[in-house]
Amino acid sequence: MPSPATALIVVDVQNDFCPGGALAVGGGHAIVPVINALVPRYEQVVVTQDWHPEGHASFASAHPGREPFDTTDMPYGPQVLWPDHCVQGTPGAELHPDLRVTSAQMIIRKGWHQGVDSYSAFREADRETLTGLAGYLRERGVEEVHVVGLATDYCVAWTALDAAGAGFRVSVIEDACRAIDISGSLERAWADMTAAGIKRTTSGTVL
Repeated sequence: MPSPATALIVVDVQNDFCPGGALAVGGGHAIVPVINALVPRYEQVVVTQDWHPEGHASFASAHPGREPFDTTDMPYGPQVLWPDHCVQGTPGAELHPDLRVTSAQMIIRKGWHQGVDSYSAFREADRETLTGLAGYLRERGVEEVHVVGLATDYCVAWTALDAAGAGFRVSVIEDACRAIDISGSLERAWADMTAAGIKRTTSGTVL
């Protein structure tokens, strides 16, 4: 059993990131049973939801002439343009119906600032706007976080890297994640996480 000082962060297991969704991650639904088995092992569970307003700046539809998966320059740096997804209050933004996270004490909704994308549960893409999650975890005595969810190479990796940057010990539970993998993004994400001292593990180490 993980210690009470270890928190599980369940990242963006939402309908739009699962098969049939607007930005589906291949096999995204397959991690749900793994996460459901993990959740009861942790005293502290945090869930995140992508939560965009209509016309969000990260949507290709907000940039005339641009297509999904193009890249554009935003004031905070390069931005991949996505299909409209996880729009606030829509079915696509809801958590997967089979996900069992009723024991979660906190839900972090991210990406709700109109002009800034937000992959990480800790810090928005401008790298300046904080969510307050690091302080919340510290006040609850958390020293280590385990990260699962969608997608490995974006929101999971950014969350893990920012957790490490905030001073937490971090592991990513690989079989409880799936990736988008655009142009080698998964390989780059694992390289960045390894360089940051983030451990790559499996659910078997917990279960």
